[in-house]
Amino acid sequence: MKPKIIQGGSFSDHRGTISYVNDFSFAAIERFYIISNSDENPIRAWQGHKLDAKNFYCLSGSFKIHFVKIDNWEQPSKDLVVESIAVTASESKIVHIPAGYANAIQSLESDSKLMSFSTLPLSNVQEDDVRFDADYWVVGSEL
Repeated sequence: MKPKIIQGGSFSDHRGTISYVNDFSFAAIERFYIISNSDENPIRAWQGHKLDAKNFYCLSGSFKIHFVKIDNWEQPSKDLVVESIAVTASESKIVHIPAGYANAIQSLESDSKLMSFSTLPLSNVQEDDVRFDADYWVVGSEL
């Protein structure tokens, strides 16, 4: 499985705006959290997940979500292709990163908030979560 965008939309009238992603299913979701990177350290990198799929939705501001498909969990190649998807609060879309990838979350504005939906129960996270140095893979001059 490859990362993908699950597109949503929005509806506005005199009462305000409703944003939605109707094609996103919560059936496999076990938990969620909200990411707010500091201005001093706007990049949260690199977290790999052997079993957990991640789904990201921008609540405010904007982010770049960088990801790599891991070739070897013990010692991944530093030459892996890093891909990126930008998300903003004005868009209504979810970025789905399947299990088997490492990701880096980069805030592009102050006070940005990103919601993350995870498919793995918290009790199984320790056996799944693999951390790599923040500069293990470089995206231009951004990391």
